[in-house]
Amino acid sequence: MMNWERLLSSKRFGMEEYHTENKHDRTEYQRDYDRLIFSSPFRRLQNKTQVFPLPGSVFVHNRLTHSLEVSSVGRSLGENIGRELRLKYPNSSAHFEEIGAIVSAACLAHDLGNPPFGHSGEKAISTFFSEGKGQELRQQVEAEGGRWTDFTCFEGNANAVRLLMHQFKGRRKGGFALTYSTLASIVKYPYSSELSGGKNKFGFFASEESDYKIIADELGIPRVEQNPVRFARYPLVYLVEAADDICYQIMDIEDAHKLHLITTEKAKDLFLDFFEGEKLQRRIDNLNFVSDINEQIAYLRASVIGLLVNECSKVFLKHESSILSGEFKGSLIKDISPKAREAYTNCSDFAQKNIYLSRDVLDIELAGYRIIGFLLEKLSNAIQTPNHTYSKLLLERIPEQYVQSSDDLYSKSQSIIDYVSGMTDIYALDLYRKITGMGLPAI
Repeated sequence: MMNWERLLSSKRFGMEEYHTENKHDRTEYQRDYDRLIFSSPFRRLQNKTQVFPLPGSVFVHNRLTHSLEVSSVGRSLGENIGRELRLKYPNSSAHFEEIGAIVSAACLAHDLGNPPFGHSGEKAISTFFSEGKGQELRQQVEAEGGRWTDFTCFEGNANAVRLLMHQFKGRRKGGFALTYSTLASIVKYPYSSELSGGKNKFGFFASEESDYKIIADELGIPRVEQNPVRFARYPLVYLVEAADDICYQIMDIEDAHKLHLITTEKAKDLFLDFFEGEKLQRRIDNLNFVSDINEQIAYLRASVIGLLVNECSKVFLKHESSILSGEFKGSLIKDISPKAREAYTNCSDFAQKNIYLSRDVLDIELAGYRIIGFLLEKLSNAIQTPNHTYSKLLLERIPEQYVQSSDDLYSKSQSIIDYVSGMTDIYALDLYRKITGMGLPAI
């Protein structure tokens, strides 16, 4: 059974020698938040597609605005839980008041590892190694002891963990040097690609597995399986996941309305379906005070988010014991009350059929496959033939922080994935054009 006193730790990864248990700084998790906000990888999210293509005449969500909103919702969830846990355990030394800050910081970082061009970017990287020319690397990678499934099942969540923990060339030990609690809150799938079952769902690459083991053991997260290792979920992961689930579905409905992919009446119906009785009538009445259509949809969206925050908070508190024992299965959003769950499922089903398969969304995915596949092909050829003239020119294009000093092909392949996955949509397109000769620097 996990316990809160041990789970909420301000110890920083890579800076353990500077940590003292006698002096617990209650702002350490807020420092995590600030460190992420001011980081270059976070700023680059403003030019990474969330769902709809960027840029456009109508402002829709990108990875940065999505992450900020998830962080806001996560803070509300964390503060709800923190208040209730303090009432439940009044004599506990655990810093329940900091849960909101921990979850908020983790939410900021949850998408840092996602490549350009939306979710298709993850698939493009995976399929390059599973179906494309990247297959040629498999024999050597495995012969050298590398984990091939890290590439064929590429996962943005695991890549975020790497980005935050790995000591890239020229950087300090511990990467971002975040607190153990914030880092653990990001690991949605606490196992390696060996246990992913061929799906893009795992929490850490082989290169970060030993580091996550240190964090998990320190926080008292139990091992569910030993070889390959699978850990129980860190409790606050459920809150980060819930915040993402809430924003992802609900905000996409609002964006689709702004882009005229769905009608105003349909958007209203999807949102009003979350309410019944007096609460439903109150929202219908309030719509009469606002004549602006977009403001009406924004009001209903805010109401739905507020309802789902309360619903997910209740589920977490109800199942706290099974969450701490590692026995709780699934996500909080799937265990909310029947009315809210049905409405959420309707939104999800509608979005899948009418939004995520729209022409604009498919076009950005097709472009992502082409651009990412091309860049990986050229870069993987270069790391295999580094003495060729063209390879030298291309490798000079890679920023120094991604240069891999190790000689094994697994590490070299990771370095080019680090480079490509860190690109913005615009940067990737620009590099693609320059390499193909379709675009040249101004002379």
